[in-house]
Amino acid sequence: MNIYRVGGAVRDQLLGLEVNDVDWVVVGATPQEMLDRGFQQVGRDFPVFLHPETKQEYALARTERKTAPGYTGFAVHADPDVSLEQDLARRDLTINAMAQDDAGNIIDPYGGQRDLEQKLLRHVTAAFVEDPLRVLRVARFAARFFPLGFRIAPETQSLMQDMVAANELSALVAERVWTETDRALVELDAQIYFDTLDDCGALAQVFPELVPVWRHGKPSARQVLSAVAQVDTSPQLRFAALAMSMEPDQLKAMAARLRIAKYYYQLAELANRHVPGLHGFASMNTEARLHLLESMDVLRRPQRIQPLLRLARCHWLLLQPQEPGYPQAELVLDAINVISTVTADNLVRQGVKGIAMAQALRKKRLQALEEH
Repeated sequence: MNIYRVGGAVRDQLLGLEVNDVDWVVVGATPQEMLDRGFQQVGRDFPVFLHPETKQEYALARTERKTAPGYTGFAVHADPDVSLEQDLARRDLTINAMAQDDAGNIIDPYGGQRDLEQKLLRHVTAAFVEDPLRVLRVARFAARFFPLGFRIAPETQSLMQDMVAANELSALVAERVWTETDRALVELDAQIYFDTLDDCGALAQVFPELVPVWRHGKPSARQVLSAVAQVDTSPQLRFAALAMSMEPDQLKAMAARLRIAKYYYQLAELANRHVPGLHGFASMNTEARLHLLESMDVLRRPQRIQPLLRLARCHWLLLQPQEPGYPQAELVLDAINVISTVTADNLVRQGVKGIAMAQALRKKRLQALEEH
Protein backbone atom coordinates (compact mmCIF):
# COMPACT_ATOMS: atom_id res chain seq x y z
CA MET A 1 0.00 0.00 0.00
CA ASN A 2 1.34 3.43 -1.01
CA ILE A 3 -0.30 6.75 -0.16
CA TYR A 4 0.15 9.95 -2.16
CA ARG A 5 -1.01 13.52 -1.74
CA VAL A 6 -2.69 14.54 -4.99
CA GLY A 7 -4.43 17.26 -6.95
CA GLY A 8 -4.94 20.81 -5.81
CA ALA A 9 -2.79 20.52 -2.69
CA VAL A 10 0.26 19.61 -4.80
CA ARG A 11 -0.54 22.30 -7.36
CA ASP A 12 -0.98 25.06 -4.81
CA GLN A 13 2.17 24.07 -2.93
CA LEU A 14 4.19 24.35 -6.15
CA LEU A 15 2.60 27.74 -6.84
CA GLY A 16 3.48 28.97 -3.37
CA LEU A 17 -0.18 29.37 -2.44
CA GLU A 18 -1.88 28.48 0.82
CA VAL A 19 -2.90 24.81 0.85
CA ASN A 20 -6.39 24.32 2.26
CA ASP A 21 -7.97 21.01 1.29
CA VAL A 22 -5.72 17.97 1.03
CA ASP A 23 -6.76 14.84 -0.86
CA TRP A 24 -4.99 11.50 -0.87
CA VAL A 25 -4.85 8.51 -3.20
CA VAL A 26 -4.13 5.03 -1.94
CA VAL A 27 -2.49 2.61 -4.37
CA GLY A 28 -2.41 -1.14 -3.83
CA ALA A 29 -5.09 -1.44 -1.15
CA THR A 30 -8.50 -3.04 -0.85
CA PRO A 31 -11.55 -1.55 0.93
CA GLN A 32 -11.22 -4.14 3.67
CA GLU A 33 -7.60 -3.16 4.32
CA MET A 34 -8.69 0.46 4.74
CA LEU A 35 -11.45 -0.54 7.15
CA ASP A 36 -9.01 -2.70 9.11
CA ARG A 37 -6.83 0.39 9.60
CA GLY A 38 -9.73 2.33 11.12
CA PHE A 39 -10.77 4.33 8.05
CA GLN A 40 -14.47 5.06 7.59
CA GLN A 41 -15.93 4.43 4.14
CA VAL A 42 -18.10 7.27 2.78
CA GLY A 43 -18.15 6.73 -1.00
CA ARG A 44 -20.93 4.72 -2.60
CA ASP A 45 -19.95 4.86 -6.29
CA PHE A 46 -16.26 4.31 -5.53
CA PRO A 47 -14.31 3.67 -2.35
CA VAL A 48 -13.51 6.89 -0.48
CA PHE A 49 -12.50 6.77 3.16
CA LEU A 50 -12.09 9.25 6.01
CA HIS A 51 -8.89 9.10 8.03
CA PRO A 52 -9.69 8.04 11.61
CA GLU A 53 -7.95 11.10 13.07
CA THR A 54 -7.62 13.91 10.50
CA LYS A 55 -10.92 13.08 8.70
CA GLN A 56 -9.22 13.89 5.39
CA GLU A 57 -10.39 11.95 2.33
CA TYR A 58 -8.43 8.97 1.08
CA ALA A 59 -9.60 7.46 -2.21
CA LEU A 60 -8.50 4.15 -3.65
CA ALA A 61 -6.77 4.53 -7.00
CA ARG A 62 -9.31 4.03 -9.76
CA THR A 63 -10.01 4.27 -13.47
CA GLU A 64 -13.19 5.44 -15.16
CA ARG A 65 -14.83 4.32 -18.39
CA LYS A 66 -17.58 6.27 -20.15
CA THR A 67 -20.78 4.22 -20.40
CA ALA A 68 -23.60 6.80 -20.82
CA PRO A 69 -24.15 10.52 -21.49
CA GLY A 70 -23.63 13.09 -18.76
CA TYR A 71 -21.28 13.41 -15.83
CA THR A 72 -22.71 10.34 -14.02
CA GLY A 73 -22.36 7.93 -16.93
CA PHE A 74 -19.09 6.30 -15.83
CA ALA A 75 -18.10 2.80 -14.84
CA VAL A 76 -15.57 3.01 -12.00
CA HIS A 77 -12.88 0.40 -11.46
CA ALA A 78 -11.11 0.59 -8.09
CA ASP A 79 -8.67 -2.24 -7.53
CA PRO A 80 -5.22 -2.78 -6.01
CA ASP A 81 -3.81 -3.25 -9.52
CA VAL A 82 -4.70 0.33 -10.60
CA SER A 83 -1.51 2.38 -10.79
CA LEU A 84 -1.00 5.96 -9.67
CA GLU A 85 -0.45 7.03 -13.30
CA GLN A 86 -3.77 5.47 -14.31
CA ASP A 87 -5.54 7.29 -11.51
CA LEU A 88 -3.97 10.63 -12.44
CA ALA A 89 -4.91 10.14 -16.10
CA ARG A 90 -8.63 10.51 -15.33
CA ARG A 91 -8.20 14.04 -13.94
CA ASP A 92 -9.21 17.18 -15.79
CA LEU A 93 -6.08 19.36 -16.08
CA THR A 94 -2.40 18.55 -16.00
CA ILE A 95 -1.83 20.95 -13.13
CA ASN A 96 -4.31 18.87 -11.12
CA ALA A 97 -2.79 15.54 -12.17
CA MET A 98 0.32 15.54 -10.00
CA ALA A 99 1.07 13.58 -6.83
CA GLN A 100 3.59 13.74 -4.01
CA ASP A 101 4.95 10.84 -2.00
CA ASP A 102 5.81 10.85 1.69
CA ALA A 103 9.42 11.81 0.88
CA GLY A 104 8.28 14.96 -0.91
CA ASN A 105 9.00 13.69 -4.43
CA ILE A 106 6.65 14.96 -7.16
CA ILE A 107 5.16 12.38 -9.50
CA ASP A 108 4.19 14.20 -12.69
CA PRO A 109 3.50 11.87 -15.63
CA TYR A 110 1.49 14.40 -17.67
CA GLY A 111 3.58 17.57 -17.56
CA GLY A 112 1.79 19.50 -14.83
CA GLN A 113 4.95 21.24 -13.59
CA ARG A 114 5.77 22.34 -17.14
CA ASP A 115 2.27 23.79 -17.54
CA LEU A 116 2.54 25.56 -14.18
CA GLU A 117 5.73 27.21 -15.41
CA GLN A 118 4.10 28.14 -18.73
CA LYS A 119 0.88 29.19 -16.94
CA LEU A 120 -1.31 26.90 -19.04
CA LEU A 121 -4.59 25.17 -18.26
CA ARG A 122 -4.27 22.04 -20.39
CA HIS A 123 -6.40 18.87 -20.41
CA VAL A 124 -4.70 15.59 -19.44
CA THR A 125 -6.09 13.27 -22.12
CA ALA A 126 -8.79 13.21 -24.78
CA ALA A 127 -11.07 11.67 -22.14
CA PHE A 128 -11.62 15.28 -21.01
CA VAL A 129 -14.61 15.42 -23.40
CA GLU A 130 -16.41 12.65 -21.53
CA ASP A 131 -17.40 14.90 -18.63
CA PRO A 132 -19.27 18.12 -19.56
CA LEU A 133 -18.78 19.54 -16.06
CA ARG A 134 -15.12 20.00 -16.95
CA VAL A 135 -16.01 22.96 -19.17
CA LEU A 136 -17.27 24.78 -16.08
CA ARG A 137 -14.33 23.60 -13.98
CA VAL A 138 -11.83 24.96 -16.50
CA ALA A 139 -13.74 28.25 -16.52
CA ARG A 140 -13.53 28.37 -12.72
CA PHE A 141 -9.79 27.67 -12.73
CA ALA A 142 -9.38 30.34 -15.40
CA ALA A 143 -10.96 32.83 -12.99
CA ARG A 144 -8.96 31.63 -10.00
CA PHE A 145 -5.58 31.79 -11.71
CA PHE A 146 -6.22 34.82 -13.90
CA PRO A 147 -4.28 37.11 -11.51
CA LEU A 148 -1.27 34.80 -11.96
CA GLY A 149 -1.42 35.10 -15.75
CA PHE A 150 -2.78 31.66 -16.58
CA ARG A 151 -4.54 31.03 -19.90
CA ILE A 152 -6.31 28.06 -21.47
CA ALA A 153 -4.21 25.99 -23.87
CA PRO A 154 -5.49 26.31 -27.47
CA GLU A 155 -6.09 22.57 -27.80
CA THR A 156 -8.15 22.56 -24.59
CA GLN A 157 -10.13 25.58 -25.77
CA SER A 158 -10.86 23.69 -28.99
CA LEU A 159 -12.08 20.63 -27.06
CA MET A 160 -14.39 22.81 -24.97
CA GLN A 161 -15.87 24.34 -28.12
CA ASP A 162 -16.38 20.87 -29.58
CA MET A 163 -18.21 19.76 -26.43
CA VAL A 164 -20.50 22.76 -26.61
CA ALA A 165 -21.17 22.19 -30.31
CA ALA A 166 -22.03 18.54 -29.57
CA ASN A 167 -24.57 19.73 -26.95
CA GLU A 168 -22.76 17.79 -24.23
CA LEU A 169 -23.56 20.44 -21.63
CA SER A 170 -27.28 19.68 -21.88
CA ALA A 171 -26.59 16.66 -19.66
CA LEU A 172 -25.55 18.86 -16.73
CA VAL A 173 -27.94 19.04 -13.82
CA ALA A 174 -28.81 22.32 -12.13
CA GLU A 175 -27.11 21.56 -8.83
CA ARG A 176 -23.73 20.87 -10.44
CA VAL A 177 -23.92 24.00 -12.58
CA TRP A 178 -24.72 26.15 -9.59
CA THR A 179 -22.06 24.55 -7.38
CA GLU A 180 -19.33 25.43 -9.88
CA THR A 181 -20.78 28.91 -10.41
CA ASP A 182 -21.06 29.59 -6.70
CA ARG A 183 -17.43 28.62 -6.24
CA ALA A 184 -16.41 30.84 -9.16
CA LEU A 185 -18.24 33.83 -7.71
CA VAL A 186 -15.85 34.03 -4.76
CA GLU A 187 -12.83 34.56 -7.03
CA LEU A 188 -11.41 38.08 -7.31
CA ASP A 189 -11.85 37.98 -11.09
CA ALA A 190 -15.18 36.18 -11.11
CA GLN A 191 -16.06 37.73 -14.47
CA ILE A 192 -13.40 35.55 -16.13
CA TYR A 193 -15.54 32.48 -15.36
CA PHE A 194 -18.37 33.85 -17.49
CA ASP A 195 -15.96 35.22 -20.11
CA THR A 196 -14.51 31.74 -20.54
CA LEU A 197 -17.94 30.19 -20.93
CA ASP A 198 -18.83 32.91 -23.43
CA ASP A 199 -15.65 32.37 -25.45
CA CYS A 200 -16.36 28.67 -25.98
CA GLY A 201 -20.09 29.15 -26.59
CA ALA A 202 -21.19 27.63 -23.28
CA LEU A 203 -22.71 30.80 -21.84
CA ALA A 204 -25.64 30.57 -24.25
CA GLN A 205 -26.29 26.97 -23.16
CA VAL A 206 -25.74 27.29 -19.42
CA PHE A 207 -26.86 30.91 -18.78
CA PRO A 208 -29.00 31.89 -21.79
CA GLU A 209 -30.73 34.61 -19.74
CA LEU A 210 -27.39 36.30 -19.16
CA VAL A 211 -26.27 36.49 -22.80
CA PRO A 212 -28.15 39.71 -23.78
CA VAL A 213 -26.63 41.70 -20.92
CA TRP A 214 -23.24 40.10 -20.32
CA ARG A 215 -21.25 42.34 -22.67
CA HIS A 216 -24.03 44.73 -23.66
CA GLY A 217 -25.56 47.69 -21.87
CA LYS A 218 -24.32 50.76 -20.07
CA PRO A 219 -23.07 49.36 -17.83
CA SER A 220 -22.97 45.69 -18.87
CA ALA A 221 -23.44 42.86 -16.40
CA ARG A 222 -19.76 42.08 -16.85
CA GLN A 223 -18.73 45.59 -15.85
CA VAL A 224 -20.94 45.59 -12.75
CA LEU A 225 -19.73 42.17 -11.60
CA SER A 226 -16.10 43.15 -12.14
CA ALA A 227 -16.54 46.39 -10.18
CA VAL A 228 -18.34 44.76 -7.25
CA ALA A 229 -15.82 41.90 -7.08
CA GLN A 230 -13.10 44.47 -6.33
CA VAL A 231 -14.86 45.77 -3.22
CA ASP A 232 -16.93 42.89 -1.81
CA THR A 233 -16.18 39.18 -1.44
CA SER A 234 -19.77 38.05 -0.88
CA PRO A 235 -20.89 35.61 -3.60
CA GLN A 236 -24.49 36.66 -2.91
CA LEU A 237 -23.76 40.29 -3.70
CA ARG A 238 -21.71 39.32 -6.72
CA PHE A 239 -24.63 37.30 -8.02
CA ALA A 240 -26.86 40.32 -7.44
CA ALA A 241 -24.41 42.39 -9.48
CA LEU A 242 -24.47 39.79 -12.21
CA ALA A 243 -28.27 39.72 -12.31
CA MET A 244 -28.95 43.42 -11.85
CA SER A 245 -29.14 44.22 -15.56
CA MET A 246 -31.42 41.29 -16.42
CA GLU A 247 -35.12 41.51 -17.04
CA PRO A 248 -37.00 40.51 -13.85
CA ASP A 249 -38.73 37.56 -15.50
CA GLN A 250 -35.40 36.34 -16.90
CA LEU A 251 -33.80 36.56 -13.48
CA LYS A 252 -36.68 34.61 -11.97
CA ALA A 253 -36.49 31.97 -14.69
CA MET A 254 -32.74 31.50 -14.24
CA ALA A 255 -33.03 31.22 -10.46
CA ALA A 256 -35.77 28.60 -10.79
CA ARG A 257 -33.99 26.60 -13.50
CA LEU A 258 -30.70 26.43 -11.60
CA ARG A 259 -32.43 26.04 -8.21
CA ILE A 260 -30.49 28.96 -6.82
CA ALA A 261 -30.77 29.39 -3.07
CA LYS A 262 -33.57 31.68 -1.94
CA TYR A 263 -31.27 34.12 -0.11
CA TYR A 264 -29.24 34.58 -3.30
CA TYR A 265 -32.33 35.27 -5.36
CA GLN A 266 -33.90 37.65 -2.84
CA LEU A 267 -30.88 39.96 -2.78
CA ALA A 268 -30.57 39.81 -6.58
CA GLU A 269 -34.26 40.60 -7.00
CA LEU A 270 -34.00 43.59 -4.64
CA ALA A 271 -31.00 44.90 -6.56
CA ASN A 272 -32.76 44.38 -9.85
CA ARG A 273 -35.81 46.35 -8.69
CA HIS A 274 -34.38 49.04 -6.45
CA VAL A 275 -30.79 50.05 -7.19
CA PRO A 276 -31.88 52.54 -9.89
CA GLY A 277 -34.25 54.01 -7.33
CA LEU A 278 -31.40 54.46 -4.87
CA HIS A 279 -29.58 56.54 -7.47
CA GLY A 280 -32.46 59.00 -7.53
CA PHE A 281 -33.05 59.14 -3.79
CA ALA A 282 -31.89 62.75 -3.44
CA SER A 283 -34.48 64.03 -5.90
CA MET A 284 -37.43 62.06 -4.47
CA ASN A 285 -40.18 63.57 -2.38
CA THR A 286 -40.86 62.21 1.10
CA GLU A 287 -43.60 59.83 -0.03
CA ALA A 288 -41.39 58.29 -2.71
CA ARG A 289 -38.49 57.89 -0.30
CA LEU A 290 -40.64 56.09 2.26
CA HIS A 291 -42.18 53.88 -0.42
CA LEU A 292 -38.73 52.81 -1.63
CA LEU A 293 -37.53 51.97 1.86
CA GLU A 294 -40.75 50.07 2.58
CA SER A 295 -40.38 48.10 -0.66
CA MET A 296 -36.88 47.10 0.39
CA ASP A 297 -38.21 46.03 3.83
CA VAL A 298 -35.20 47.63 5.48
CA LEU A 299 -36.77 48.00 8.93
CA ARG A 300 -37.40 44.28 9.33
CA ARG A 301 -34.25 43.28 7.45
CA PRO A 302 -31.71 46.06 8.07
CA GLN A 303 -28.83 43.76 7.06
CA ARG A 304 -29.88 44.21 3.43
CA ILE A 305 -29.14 47.88 3.03
CA GLN A 306 -25.34 48.02 3.32
CA PRO A 307 -24.68 45.38 0.61
CA LEU A 308 -27.20 47.04 -1.69
CA LEU A 309 -25.57 50.43 -1.15
CA ARG A 310 -22.16 48.96 -2.01
CA LEU A 311 -23.64 47.56 -5.20
CA ALA A 312 -25.40 50.84 -5.96
CA ARG A 313 -22.17 52.79 -5.46
CA CYS A 314 -20.31 50.55 -7.95
CA HIS A 315 -23.16 50.82 -10.46
CA TRP A 316 -23.34 54.60 -10.08
CA LEU A 317 -19.63 55.06 -10.67
CA LEU A 318 -19.93 53.09 -13.89
CA LEU A 319 -22.79 55.35 -14.98
CA GLN A 320 -21.18 58.58 -13.79
CA PRO A 321 -17.39 58.02 -13.61
CA GLN A 322 -16.80 61.77 -13.46
CA GLU A 323 -18.70 62.04 -10.16
CA PRO A 324 -16.66 60.57 -7.30
CA GLY A 325 -18.40 59.21 -4.23
CA TYR A 326 -22.00 58.27 -3.66
CA PRO A 327 -23.77 60.85 -1.45
CA GLN A 328 -27.06 59.00 -1.90
CA ALA A 329 -25.83 56.37 0.57
CA GLU A 330 -25.68 58.87 3.42
CA LEU A 331 -29.17 60.16 2.58
CA VAL A 332 -30.60 56.63 2.54
CA LEU A 333 -29.01 55.65 5.84
CA ASP A 334 -30.14 58.93 7.40
CA ALA A 335 -33.73 58.30 6.29
CA ILE A 336 -33.65 54.77 7.68
CA ASN A 337 -32.41 56.06 11.03
CA VAL A 338 -35.26 58.60 11.12
CA ILE A 339 -38.07 56.16 10.40
CA SER A 340 -36.59 53.50 12.71
CA THR A 341 -37.09 55.84 15.67
CA VAL A 342 -40.83 55.95 15.05
CA THR A 343 -42.66 53.59 17.43
CA ALA A 344 -46.24 52.47 17.86
CA ASP A 345 -46.28 52.94 21.65
CA ASN A 346 -48.72 55.87 21.71
CA LEU A 347 -50.91 54.22 19.11
CA VAL A 348 -51.14 51.03 21.16
CA ARG A 349 -52.15 53.01 24.24
CA GLN A 350 -54.82 54.68 22.15
CA GLY A 351 -56.21 51.29 21.18
CA VAL A 352 -55.37 51.57 17.47
CA LYS A 353 -55.30 48.13 15.80
CA GLY A 354 -55.08 46.31 12.48
CA ILE A 355 -55.02 48.26 9.24
CA ALA A 356 -55.60 51.48 11.13
CA MET A 357 -52.38 50.82 13.10
CA ALA A 358 -50.36 50.30 9.89
CA GLN A 359 -51.80 53.46 8.34
CA ALA A 360 -51.18 55.56 11.44
CA LEU A 361 -47.62 54.26 11.82
CA ARG A 362 -46.86 55.07 8.20
CA LYS A 363 -48.26 58.57 8.68
CA LYS A 364 -45.95 59.08 11.66
CA ARG A 365 -42.96 57.94 9.57
CA LEU A 366 -43.87 60.34 6.79
CA GLN A 367 -44.16 63.16 9.29
CA ALA A 368 -40.80 62.28 10.84
CA LEU A 369 -39.14 62.37 7.43
CA GLU A 370 -40.78 65.68 6.58
CA GLU A 371 -39.69 67.26 9.85
CA HIS A 372 -36.16 65.90 9.51
